[in-house]
Amino acid sequence: MSTTVVIDAQLVKTLREKTNAGLMECKRALAETNGDIEAAIDVLRKKGGANAIKKGDREAKDGVIAQAILSGAKVGVLVEINCETDFVAKNDGFKAFCDEVARKIAEQPDADLEADRVAIVQKIGENVRIRRHQRTEVKDNGLVAAYIHTGGKVGVLVEVGADKDGTAQNDDFKQLVRDITLQIAAAYPISVDRSAVPAALVEREREVYRGQVPPGKPANIVEKIIDGKMDKFYSQSCLLDQAFIKNPDLTVRQLLEEKSKALGENLSIRSFTRYMVGQEISA
Repeated sequence: MSTTVVIDAQLVKTLREKTNAGLMECKRALAETNGDIEAAIDVLRKKGGANAIKKGDREAKDGVIAQAILSGAKVGVLVEINCETDFVAKNDGFKAFCDEVARKIAEQPDADLEADRVAIVQKIGENVRIRRHQRTEVKDNGLVAAYIHTGGKVGVLVEVGADKDGTAQNDDFKQLVRDITLQIAAAYPISVDRSAVPAALVEREREVYRGQVPPGKPANIVEKIIDGKMDKFYSQSCLLDQAFIKNPDLTVRQLLEEKSKALGENLSIRSFTRYMVGQEISA
C-alpha cells in the first residue's frame, strides 16, 4: 500500500523562496524527501529545477551591521544588531547605539551589554537583539580591517597577515586590505581557500553534481565531470580562487602574490567574517 505524504503549504512556500522553482516542482521534491527542505533543494538542483539558489537566505528581521577597529588596527569587531523595522534601522540614535556596542566588545570581549540593550528598547519602542558578533585580534604583524556596505545591511571583517614589522603602515598594503574587504562584500566567498570548505559541504556538492551527470557514463568520466564542476564551485566560493572584482583577469590569489612581490613580503589572508542582516546562521 502506498503512503501519501501531506506537504504543508508553508514548506512549499519556503522552498520556493529558497530556490525560485515552480510550485509543482517544489511539491514533488518535498514529497520525495518527506518534507526535508535541504534534501528537497538537492533534488531540485539535480533535476535543474532550482534555477536560483539564494545565497544567505534572509529571515524576516531588520537591523544593521556595525564595526569597530581599535587604534593600531590590531583588534576589530563586527556585530549584527536587529530591530523590528527599517525605519528604526535608519535612525541615527539606533546606529550610534550599534557603533557603541561594537566599540565596547572590541575593548572588552565579555562586556555586559544588557543594560544598554534595555535602554535603547525603552528609547525607541522596538525590540532590539544583539544577535551575533565576531572579534578578531592580530597577534603579530598585519592588521584587521572592516567594511560596512551602504545602508549597513552587509559588513565584512578581515585579518591580513604580513611577515615584516611596519608593513601594516604601508599605503599600498592598506589599499590591498580595503580591496579585499570589498571583494568579500561583493563576491560572497564562504572560505579563504579550498582547504577551509567544510567536508560535509564538499560531499554534498559532489553528490549534487553526480546526480546531474547523464546516465551511462564510465565511472572515470563521471569523476572528471564532477571534478570540473567542483573547480567552478571553488572559483565562486573560495576567496583566493575568485576573480578579483576590480580586474577579473586576476584571481585574488594572484593579486596577493603580486602585492607580496612588490612589497617584498609574504602576505596572507588569515580569516574573514561576512555578515548580512537576517542571514540564517549555520549550525
